[in-house]
Amino acid sequence: MTKASYWLMKSEPNVYGIEHLKNERTTLWDGIRNYQARNFMRKMKAGDQAFFYHSNCKPPGIVGLMEVIEIGLIDPTQFDSDSKYYDPASKQESPRWDCVRLTYRGQFEKIMTLNDLRESYDAEQLAVVRRGNRLSILPVDTEIAMNLLERLGSLK
Repeated sequence: MTKASYWLMKSEPNVYGIEHLKNERTTLWDGIRNYQARNFMRKMKAGDQAFFYHSNCKPPGIVGLMEVIEIGLIDPTQFDSDSKYYDPASKQESPRWDCVRLTYRGQFEKIMTLNDLRESYDAEQLAVVRRGNRLSILPVDTEIAMNLLERLGSLK
């Protein structure tokens, strides 16, 4: 059995926040339209853990934990002409965009804000602290993930 990897996945809480996932229990992480983020998602394995990061809010930061439960799924929003993620260049026979299914693991008792992260890690250790980093999916080194989990404490 291969060892689980760790990821940081961003979403705006007013679009899809940790409370949405808590209520739904599982979700397709769809709508990714950046090739580098998509390629990171393609590296995910069932059992991988992902930090849920609220972005474009005050304060931005890590709020919860998710687990990858299905990989290699086709993102249905690319074919939906009513979706803001519609991609007319993507074809059913050769879809461009993938997604994964995630399940809710829990919310942390406290938020680890972007400022907290910047005080503790540099951009080489944790890419989310790099100024101007807009990728919605980022890998997290196992040692850093263990440190984050220890510092974030228990899940609610």
